[in-house]
Amino acid sequence: MIWLALPALAATAYWLLVVVAALRWRSESPPRPLAPSPAPVSILKPVRGRDPHFYEAIRSHALQDYPEYEILFGTSDPDDPASADIRRLIAEFPNRNIRLITTSTRMPNHKVGVLADLAAQARHPLLLVNDSDIRVPPDYLRQITATLDHPQTGLVTCLYRAQSDKWPGRWEALGVATEFIPSVLVARLIGSAEFALGSTLLLRAADLQRIGGFAAIGDYLADDYRLGLEITRLGLHVTFASPIVETQLSGETWGDVWRHQLRWTRTIRASRAGGYFGYIVTHATFWAIVAILAGAWPAGAAALAIRLLAGVLVGTRILRDPAVARRAWLIPFRDLWGFAIWCCGAFGSTVEWRGQHLRIAKDGKIYSDL
Repeated sequence: MIWLALPALAATAYWLLVVVAALRWRSESPPRPLAPSPAPVSILKPVRGRDPHFYEAIRSHALQDYPEYEILFGTSDPDDPASADIRRLIAEFPNRNIRLITTSTRMPNHKVGVLADLAAQARHPLLLVNDSDIRVPPDYLRQITATLDHPQTGLVTCLYRAQSDKWPGRWEALGVATEFIPSVLVARLIGSAEFALGSTLLLRAADLQRIGGFAAIGDYLADDYRLGLEITRLGLHVTFASPIVETQLSGETWGDVWRHQLRWTRTIRASRAGGYFGYIVTHATFWAIVAILAGAWPAGAAALAIRLLAGVLVGTRILRDPAVARRAWLIPFRDLWGFAIWCCGAFGSTVEWRGQHLRIAKDGKIYSDL
């Protein structure tokens, strides 16, 4: 039965790799020098519904220390609950170029349809897309545009930390900080560099046109991943900028969190099946329990200890999230939840996304709206 300790050893190796990736990330991702005359930016914000702390998030974009930019909000529903907050923002910042646009383009990915209409009305050479609930620091635009200044960089993205007012959301945020972001760091370390995160997507309008515009990714559920893939096919790089942005998770019930994470895992499986099934070795808590029950308690204890160390390191040192240290004792329990999500995500093709029930194909395309 000692062979049952082998997965725990593999998990230990993975989480040691997380530690290496985290230490290298801090040394290889210093803030870049700011461009003296940064190019104007069009911020494209598709909205659907009103997320928690939505006004604080969009207000942080109006407070940017940046010479010239515009914010374009887009919704396919003129009565969307978020519209009142956007009008309030326009009234608070009358000197900012902020517009609310009712969109009409329809694509299988409704968000990308909205983006296509916003891009058609954008006035500036740089386009920034980020999720509607993202809150950013005042120097955000300066930092990310400085990162895009390199000619071989085609897309700039950022890490993010998650917050929530509710315990189900805090549970999910713990997983973001100590499970998902570590996987991002390891992917970059081993050379998987074609993906980006929806927390920040900054690119040149000219490069977007070269890939065929937003229509090139409008059939896919994982639009951020597909955009990164299409940009790298141009021979350009996806680069992470130094700012850490913040998202406010909307899950109020355990069912909300389960459905959200199930959509997330099935989307990853459809986009990168090999990587998804490779995640089996990352579930250190599960394999530690297996090893301990098999009598190989040193292997199990080592796997669990390294996993906790790596998760806290990423959460506190990279994301600078103090909640991770306070809730570190919950990580093993959150891991078992994550393993259950991973098992369920390995099967099925339906997901729920902002009230929509979608079926996704094996290549990640949306092929029906249930």
